[in-house]
Order: sequence, then C-alpha cells, then structure tokens
Amino acid sequence: MPPVFGKEVDNEFRWPISQTRALAFLISPSPFPSPPRGEGGVKGIRSGKMLLDPFRRKINYLRISITDRCNLRCRYCMPEEGIPLIPHEEILTYEEILRIVRVFAAEGISKVRLTGGEPMVRKGIVDFVSRLSQIGEIKDLSLTTNGILLKEFAHDLKKAGLKRINVSLDSLRKERFCQITRKDDFERVWVGIEEALRVGLSPIKINMVAIQGLNDDEIESFARLTLHLPLIIRYIEYMPSGNGEEWKGSDILTIPQIKNRLESVGKLIPIPSDQWDGPAKRFRMEGALGEIGLIGPVSSHFCDDCNRLRLTSDGKIRACLFSDEEIDVKELLRNGGSDQNLKERLLVALREKPERHPIHTQQFKKCQRNMSAIGG
Repeated sequence: MPPVFGKEVDNEFRWPISQTRALAFLISPSPFPSPPRGEGGVKGIRSGKMLLDPFRRKINYLRISITDRCNLRCRYCMPEEGIPLIPHEEILTYEEILRIVRVFAAEGISKVRLTGGEPMVRKGIVDFVSRLSQIGEIKDLSLTTNGILLKEFAHDLKKAGLKRINVSLDSLRKERFCQITRKDDFERVWVGIEEALRVGLSPIKINMVAIQGLNDDEIESFARLTLHLPLIIRYIEYMPSGNGEEWKGSDILTIPQIKNRLESVGKLIPIPSDQWDGPAKRFRMEGALGEIGLIGPVSSHFCDDCNRLRLTSDGKIRACLFSDEEIDVKELLRNGGSDQNLKERLLVALREKPERHPIHTQQFKKCQRNMSAIGG
C-alpha cells in the first residue's frame, strides 16, 4: 500500500484530520416541470433557470476541456508517441470560456468541471479558476486531473475557489503505474493526493478504470483505502474511447463483477444519491471514512439520468460523449456573435442530445476524436 504522510495504510492507521467522511454538496432540488410538446416533438427548452432536453432531463452540468495537452501517455488513451495536437490558436481562450460559462449559467448551468488533457499543464489555470468561481450561478466547481501536478497546485486552486477534484489513478503499484501511463510518476500523484487532503479539497474522488488482466487484481486494494481515508474510490467500466490500444469487449470488467469482488472486502452499504451526484451508485463499508462509487457506462445505461454537456478544447459543444455530433461556438465567438446567439447554440445542443448512447447497437462506432480533446 502507498505511504500516507510517512505511514503505511493498514488496519492501525486512521486519517489524522478531524474530517471523518468525504463531503457531498447538498442542495435542495428544484421543481421539475414537464416541457411542452409540439408537432415536432419535445424541444430543448428553458424553464425559468432550468434547461430541459427533449427527454425531460434537467441539464445543469458543463464539462469543459481547457486543453488537449497531457503529461502522461496512458495506454488506453493514446500511443506512446502521442497524438497530433490542436494548434494553440484553435484552443478556446480563457476569456472565451468565461463568456460561454456566464451565458450558459444564466440559462441554468450550475455545475462546471474542468478537464483536459491535463488541465494543470495550461498556464494561468489558477487565475482562471478564480475568475470562474466568481460566477454566482456556478454552485459546484471541480476539476479532473491525473495528479502529477497536484502537489504544486492544490493549495492555490483551493484558495482560488476550486471545490473538489477527481484523480484518475489506475494502479497503486509503482511499476504497474509506469506500465499503464508510460511515466514513472506514481509518487508524485500520491503526494499530490495527500496535499489535496491537507488543504481541504473535498470530496476527493479517485477514478479507477478496471481492465481485465491489467489491474483487476487491485480492485480490493483500492477499496481498502476507504477504510482509512476520506476518499471516494470510483470504479469505472473500460469504455471504447481514445486512440490508444485497441478496445476489446473481453477487457471489460462489468460493475456486477466488480461489486462481487468488493463484497469480499466488506459489506457494501448503499448511500442515497443527491442532486449533485453523477451516474455513480454510492456505497460505504461499515466503519469506513470514505465511499465507493460504481459507474457502468457499458453494462448499464445511465442515460436516463444524464445531466451534462461537454465543451471541447477547440470550442465545440458535444451533447453525448459517444456521439460525434458537435455544435461550434468558437466560430460564433470569433465572428462577432452575441450572447443571444450563444444561447441559441445552447438550445440547439439540447435539441440534439440523444436519448441514449449507442454502445451495444449496430449504430455504435468509437469516438472519432480523442478523449484529451473532448474532455474525460
């Protein structure tokens, strides 16, 4: 097990800070009116401060890829030599992103997550987070990172207004981490997680992509972290995305399989979801300081509860991760488009949001763009 502040994670260790559980953001739910129907079917509409898609889903979450650059070369994401990068001039500026968020927030977006690539490799990230956090309608501001630069940035990002983080980490073993990411940086990631705990970013979620024959023997080890630390360990099924090694259905460990393995560590006690939760089914083990989340995009559709849109690093809105339909807002911004024009593009994106992703259908095809540009 990795050391935590110089101590081994074992049955004798308890997290020294008084914080005894991972925090959730609890906001009273808003009423959910049914949208009107017309001859052309249900349209993407605004209802007060609420955005509704054609299937009556409330859309309040925007995931923003601020860069396609990354300082790792994970095998399931990209080849060792990397991938062609989007030219700098094609990447949205911070000012452009802030304008989009302000307009979208006024229409009902209240939750923003910054992704990449690796968002911390982009210069000016702390000042950008500070300005983003000052948009009053945004109630939940978070970031997904590989953790390499977390030690250096955790304090300043927390001070700037970042609420919480997700850390992508697929192994607790130094050699295997290097095998998966092609970089020998496990210690930097773990020290970064320690620092994030120390400065009070909360909750801290660790995302593990469980892959058959690669890291599935560490499922139990990740779960045991929750017994001693206020971390949320989230197990995610391996999805067909990225430009790395070829995805095969046989590589998938399904959520039922993972859950069965976890029950050998301890009884899983269900935790009710709140309105800021994503697709994860939440559990806690008896006496644990942290939580466990199970996310099954392949084995179990959670599309009925999807509340998100994605903004790519080069200024396209994607309504679904597994749909290559995109709505261009960068072109609009750079050609004198008004805020009203932006609102209209948002409504177009809502109208185009599919009912569900096409995995397991004949229409399915792997994403044509890399996850580093779309935003994980």
